[in-house]
Amino acid sequence: MAQPLVKKDDDRDDEADYSPFLGIEKGAVLQEARVFNDPQLDARRCSQVITKLLYLLNQGETFTKTEATEVFFSVTKLFQSRDTGLRRMVYLMIKELSPSADEVIIVTSSLMKDMNSKTDMYRANAIRVLCRITDGTLLTQIERYLKQAIVDKNPVVASAALVSGIHLLQTNPEIVRRWSNEVQEAVQSRAALVQFHALALLHQIRQNDRLAVSKLVTSLTRGNVRSPLAQCLLIRYTSQVIRESGSNTQIGDRPFYDFLEGCLRHKAEMVIFEAARAITELSGVTSRELTPAITVLQLFLSSSKPVLRFAAVRTLNKVAMTHPMAVTNCNIDMESLISDQNRSIATLAITTLLKTGNESSVDRLMKQITNFMSDIADEFKIVVVEAIRSLCLKFPLKYRALMNFLSNILREEGGFEYKKAIVDSIVILIRDIPDAKESGLLHLCEFIEDCEFTYLSTQILHFLGIEGPKTSDPSKYIRYIYNRVILENATVRASAVSTLAKFGAMVDSLKPRIFVLLRRCLFDSDDEVRDRATLYLNTIGGDGSVVETDKDVKDFLFGSLDIPLVNLETCLKNYEPSEEPFNIDSVPREVKSQPLAEKKAPGKKPTGLGAPPSGPTSAVDAYEKLLSSIPEYASFGKLFKSSPPVELTEAETEYAVNVVKHIFDSHVVFQYNCTNTIPEQLLENVTVIVDASDAENFSELSTKPLRSLPYDSPGQTFVAFEKPDGVPAVGKFSNMLKFIVKEVDPTTGEAEEDGVEDEYQLEDLEVVAADYVLKVGVSNFRNAWESMGPECERVDEYGLGPRESLAEAVSAVINLLGLQPCEGTEVVPSNSRSHTCLLSGVFIGNVKVLVRLSFGIDGPKEVAMKLAVRSEDESVSEAIHEIVASG
Repeated sequence: MAQPLVKKDDDRDDEADYSPFLGIEKGAVLQEARVFNDPQLDARRCSQVITKLLYLLNQGETFTKTEATEVFFSVTKLFQSRDTGLRRMVYLMIKELSPSADEVIIVTSSLMKDMNSKTDMYRANAIRVLCRITDGTLLTQIERYLKQAIVDKNPVVASAALVSGIHLLQTNPEIVRRWSNEVQEAVQSRAALVQFHALALLHQIRQNDRLAVSKLVTSLTRGNVRSPLAQCLLIRYTSQVIRESGSNTQIGDRPFYDFLEGCLRHKAEMVIFEAARAITELSGVTSRELTPAITVLQLFLSSSKPVLRFAAVRTLNKVAMTHPMAVTNCNIDMESLISDQNRSIATLAITTLLKTGNESSVDRLMKQITNFMSDIADEFKIVVVEAIRSLCLKFPLKYRALMNFLSNILREEGGFEYKKAIVDSIVILIRDIPDAKESGLLHLCEFIEDCEFTYLSTQILHFLGIEGPKTSDPSKYIRYIYNRVILENATVRASAVSTLAKFGAMVDSLKPRIFVLLRRCLFDSDDEVRDRATLYLNTIGGDGSVVETDKDVKDFLFGSLDIPLVNLETCLKNYEPSEEPFNIDSVPREVKSQPLAEKKAPGKKPTGLGAPPSGPTSAVDAYEKLLSSIPEYASFGKLFKSSPPVELTEAETEYAVNVVKHIFDSHVVFQYNCTNTIPEQLLENVTVIVDASDAENFSELSTKPLRSLPYDSPGQTFVAFEKPDGVPAVGKFSNMLKFIVKEVDPTTGEAEEDGVEDEYQLEDLEVVAADYVLKVGVSNFRNAWESMGPECERVDEYGLGPRESLAEAVSAVINLLGLQPCEGTEVVPSNSRSHTCLLSGVFIGNVKVLVRLSFGIDGPKEVAMKLAVRSEDESVSEAIHEIVASG
């Protein structure tokens, strides 16, 4: 079975390791397992067979119920052997097989006998196996033995009982919690592992009681924890208590800080590091608190142990994201790590230096990094590229050196993700540093001359089409673009044609030459390339006349599509050819195009009257059709927006009610979707009494009652309000469901004639500012922002107060405004101290709105925000600012 031993050539390092289990099969091993039944047991042979069985189980091999039972009963016979090694293998096998409840009884007596054996090794292993395979009933029988084992003098036995307790806490917590006194005693043990396991179990027993955990940490921080492992655990629990205490973070007021600082002088390196890391991760940590932790981490940087160097530099790397000045003292030590044999350490050292370095050290760092880049894997290179991008934005005057470095590594070998990271970095630098535009575009042009990735080529061509025409000499890029038409695949050729057309549309002097090149594209072998060339020639003046391209043509060809592609596709599929042309204004602008849905829970939540047929009809269309069919609301005009359903009742209540807010220019209609969940009742004349005393700008117009609401048959009642025209009025409404209830005979299904008036209190409902905004994305925010112009721009700064994180602040503002995040800017990188978020949408009155949010957070987690709004109407820009100011 086993592979014969073959002498391996020392030079062939990449040759696969040889496994003694290579080629073993389940059937053959099960045959070998019959050796367990021999009258004269061969302990060595039995151990080898168990080893093979364990290997098969750990490789994912499954045994049938019959096979597992046969192996289990065969293994139990091995308890008669007195061989210690074999007995340990038997324990392992029983644990892995996890026998069923009726089979466990077979080995229980043997294991309980071993648990009280004089051989400590038997006792420890028997405890582990019994606790793994037993159920709650048997556990109560052996609980007394387990308690004794926890305080046993032998550390192996005590640890086995404690670890078993940790596992049992998941299945039988009430039994394990009764062991608190014994576990508390084990925490004082002199054995390192026992103290470690005891502390872990004691914390898990008390973890849901914050006060008990705090008392535990307080008593142990004052005492003497001998085990370094237990000390590390204690430091983690202390950090947790500090986080949850939420007390003043000023120096001297932070609880347990003195204990953490004292641990920095411990003799065990793991404890020193754990304490240093805990201090650096404290919420709102000050420079004064950081100093002792940074000092010990700096000593670790020059350690002879790679694991200590790695741990220190990784922690300092994280600190550099929030407190770069605190790490600058370690720069000299980190520079020596750039040549470290461990590439992970070297990468972390470089990225930390790039975050903490000053302007004068940039050139020196670049020289060191250049030699280093060829020795590391792509994933590390990406980290370095991102750090260089951040450094360039920090020191814009150094863009030449950094841009040249990026262009040099762009020409070297590398995978797609690595090259994409470099291209993205160059694009960001071009956008944020105006002086870098010309050189950056040329670097990108040279890259696409020899680019093997279609995606990157098309992205660069698209970017060239946006930025190239705005440069001082746009003609120099034409050669690079047209080369793509001659040399590349169809996808890149089509993209190159579009880019050429953008140059022709934006730069009138280049039109004659662009037309010549586009005419050559009419004979391309790919129909997409030919179609694009034909479209552009006919729309931007293919007669060769050098005239300025009309603004409407530019918007049509190159403007951002302000409707979701999914919605456009759905409407085109539903369009039936007729004399009336397709009207793009009929395409809904909501981001999600989905059927009208009131989130119907099984048999509970209503689907709604007039729900659209199955198929890709947009929610707004379906609601609009429903409301226009009601005469009272037909005169309200075009429906601007319908909100998602808002639940007004708890789950599993007698009546399920949710509401949809329909927003018109000068009206709001509440659609209450109701379901009766009581089979013995029929509800009639169902209405919702709405109290609008907390909504001053709203006046109630009419109520449309629901005549009858049988069991589990959804229905709607409506209430309409009038509000000032085009104003984002907000308010709070209290709701009371009112109806006549009639008893239903369960046998006949007939309702009684007489009914009783009844009412049911519903949750309050709010109309908020976000209800007046449609989420509409833009494909290119920068272009849309620039085309909107600064005429109606309003900029102001706001303090958002203390927040848990920058991500929480960003999410809160996005939810407040109800706009659509663009280009993935709603995602905030971890540990980021600043962030820019781009939002777009349509305000009530069909006014386009673009918002640029710039966030910053300081030490005490105070968040500041700069809000820039551009729209087609100055009053709308002001309204967005008012929403933030009042929110």
